[in-house]
Amino acid sequence: MILIHDKATRGHTRTGWLDSHHTFSFGSFSDPARMGFGNLRVINEDHLIPNSGFPMHRHEDMDILTLVLGGRIRHEDSAGNRAEIGAGEIQHMYAGDGVEHSEWNASDSETAHVLQIWLIPDATGGASSYDQAEVPEGGDVLLAGPEGSGALVRLHSDTTLRLLRVGEGETTELVAREGEQVFAQIIDGLAHAEGERVSAGDGLQLAMGEETRLDWNTEGSVLLFTMPTRRRARVN
Repeated sequence: MILIHDKATRGHTRTGWLDSHHTFSFGSFSDPARMGFGNLRVINEDHLIPNSGFPMHRHEDMDILTLVLGGRIRHEDSAGNRAEIGAGEIQHMYAGDGVEHSEWNASDSETAHVLQIWLIPDATGGASSYDQAEVPEGGDVLLAGPEGSGALVRLHSDTTLRLLRVGEGETTELVAREGEQVFAQIIDGLAHAEGERVSAGDGLQLAMGEETRLDWNTEGSVLLFTMPTRRRARVN
C-alpha cells in the first residue's frame, strides 16, 4: 500500500529566524515511522528571515542538497568554498571525512525558501566537495545522480533525483521497479493520488513493486527520488 506523508503531520521547528517543516525525523521531531526511506534521510522545507541562517556546523558522510525555491542563500565552508545560490539553483555538498559549513539568507529584505535534502552515500569517508548549478527550464530535469548519469550535480550513491514540471490535466506515473524504491515530494500544484488530494509539502512513498499515479488538477512540480533497495560498496 502506498504510504502518503501528509504535510500536516510533518515535524515543525519555529524559532525567531527559522520556520522549518520536516518530512522525516529531525532535531526534536522524532517519529519511529519516519526515520528516512532508503538512503533518503532528510527533507526539510525551510523559511529563513532576512539576515539569518545556520551558523557554522559540522557534517560527515552525507550528500547534502539545497534547492532554492525563493530568495538567495550564502554558503561558506571550512574547505574554502564561498558562494551565493539563488532561486532556481541547486547546491550540493558532499561532507566526506568532515566539513563545517554555514548557510545564510543573503538578503536583508526577502525571506529565503529552500528545500534541504540529505542522502546517505554508498561509502563513507573521502574528501569533501562542493558544486552548484542552475536548474534549466523543461518538464523533466535530472538534478542529481551518480557519476556518469549526466545529472546537474553528482551524488555518491546510485540514487537519482528528478524535477518534473507538469501541466493541468497531465498524469505522472510513479513506479518502483524491481530493485528500486521511490519517493515523490510535491513542490507545488494540486493533484490526486490513491483517491486523496495531495499538494505542496505532501510526499508519496513507494516500496519495490508498488505503483501509483498523480493526476494533476493544476500546473505543478514534483521531486522524484529513485533509489536502489540495496546500497552497494563504492570507492569515493
